[in-house]
Amino acid sequence: METVQNFINGQITTSNSQRFSPIFNPATGEQTGQVVLSDELETAAAITSAELAFPRWAKTSPLKRSRVMFAFKALLEANKDALARLISNEHGKVFSDAIGEITRGLEVVEYACGIPHLQKGEHSANVGTGVDSHSLMQPLGVCVGITPFNFPAMVPMWMFPVAIATGNTFVLKPSEKDPSLALQLAAMLKEAGLPDGVFNVVNGDKQAVDVLLTDHRVQAVSFVGSTPIAEYIYSTASTHGKRCQALGGAKNHCLLMPDADLDMATNAIMGAAYGSAGERCMALSVVVAVGDETADQLIGKLKTQIQAMRVGPGIVDGIENDMGPVITAQHRAKICGFISEGESQGASLLVDGRSLTIDGYEAGYFVGPTLFDNVSPEMTIYQEEIFGPVLAIVRVPNYQTALELINRNEYGNGTAIFTRDGETAREFSENVLAGMVGVNVPIPVPMAFHSFGGWKRSIFGPLNVHGSDGVRFYTRMKTVTSRWPASVRLEEHGSSFTMPTM
Repeated sequence: METVQNFINGQITTSNSQRFSPIFNPATGEQTGQVVLSDELETAAAITSAELAFPRWAKTSPLKRSRVMFAFKALLEANKDALARLISNEHGKVFSDAIGEITRGLEVVEYACGIPHLQKGEHSANVGTGVDSHSLMQPLGVCVGITPFNFPAMVPMWMFPVAIATGNTFVLKPSEKDPSLALQLAAMLKEAGLPDGVFNVVNGDKQAVDVLLTDHRVQAVSFVGSTPIAEYIYSTASTHGKRCQALGGAKNHCLLMPDADLDMATNAIMGAAYGSAGERCMALSVVVAVGDETADQLIGKLKTQIQAMRVGPGIVDGIENDMGPVITAQHRAKICGFISEGESQGASLLVDGRSLTIDGYEAGYFVGPTLFDNVSPEMTIYQEEIFGPVLAIVRVPNYQTALELINRNEYGNGTAIFTRDGETAREFSENVLAGMVGVNVPIPVPMAFHSFGGWKRSIFGPLNVHGSDGVRFYTRMKTVTSRWPASVRLEEHGSSFTMPTM
C-alpha cells in the first residue's frame, strides 16, 4: 500500500513516524493508501528547510520569481487532466468539478505572475526640501498554509503562489484525507525552477499543526476550515506573535424574490446547493423565499431537477455524473444525522437522500440530494453548517424580514439574491452582512485579482486571501525617507550601445 510522505528541501522524505492515516476512494469505500502523520521533529525540519531557503529567495528579483510562476502555470495547464483525476479519486468530486477547481487555483497563479507590478510600492519626490520618500513591500519569512479536504488544489493555490512570488518561503500542511495532490504540486514547482526549500509539504494532524502555530520561525499562518478550528488557529497563532488569516465556516443564504427569473434561479440553486455534494464553503444551503407562491413554484422545479440528477462516482468512462460521494463514511453518517434531526424537529422532508445506493458502488459514501421545506431558524439544520447535499427552504412574508433573518445569522461568508429589480439588488448588496454577495450569481467567489473572505464568524483576521489583500498579508511595508548631500560625481566609463537588461 502506497504511503504518502513529506516533501522537504526539494525531495520526498521518508518519515520516521509510526502514525498513519488511511486514504480512501470515497466512491468505492476502499482504502487506496495511507499518509504519514508527522511528528514534531519532522515538522520542525520542514520549517528549518524553509528558514534556510528564505534569505536567498527573498533577495531574488521579483522578475525572476514571476518567471518561476509562469513556468508553474504552464505545467498546471499541461497536467490538469491528471491532477483532476487524482482529486476525483481521493476527494470524490466529479471530474469536471475537479477541472474547475484547478482552473480557479490557476487564476491565482496567473495573478502571482504579475508580482513585479504588485510589489513595487510607492514613491513621493520632494516631501521636503531635497527629501524623498518611498515604500518597500518586503517578504515576511517562513509562511504556513493549513488547508481543508474539499479543495486540495484550489485552496493551497489561494495561498502559496502569492506567498512565494512576494519572496517568502512556504510550508503546506494539506488535509490528511486527500494529501496526494500536494506532493504533485511540490514536484511541479521544483520542475518550474523553484529552489529547494522554498516550498515544503508536511503531512500530519494536530500534532504537526501545533508545531506550525507555535514555532517562533513561522511568521504567518493561513487557514481555511471550520469555525471552531479557525478560532483555535487564529488564537494560537496570534498568541505566538504570528500574522494570521483563518477562514471559518458558513451558512450561505440565497434570497429569492417573487420577481426573479425562476428557471434561471432554479438552475443556479441546484448547482450551488448540490455541486461537489455540498462540500463547499460557498455552497448555498438555505433559500429564503419571499412569499408562499414563490416557495411553492421553486419547490416544484427543484423536485423535477433533483429526480433527473445523476449521482455516482466522480470518474466513470463515458458518463459525467452531476454529483459524487462525500469524503468519508463518518461524514456521511454525520450528514444523515442532520437529516434525521431536521425531520424530528418538524421540517418538511420533501426529498430524502439517506437511502441512496449506487449499483456497483454500494460501499461508497453517497448521500442523495436532500430537500427540506418549512425550516425555521431554531432548527439544527438551519443553524449548523451541514457541509453536505442538504438544501433548506425558509418562507418569509417580505424582503425586510428576509434581510433581517440573514443578518442575524452568526456566519457572513457569502450570500446571493435573485431578482429582476435593480433597486432591490442594490439595497441588498449594501445592507446584507456578508463578505461576498452575488446578484443573480449563486456562488460569488471573487476572481483572483479581487480578495476572498467573509464577515462575522466566517473569518478571523483583518485580511482576506489572494488579490490585493493577499499581497498585503504576505508582505510588510517599510517606508524610507532620504536626503542626499552633494558629492563628487564618478568618472564616466565610456559609452554603451547595448540594450540594458536585468
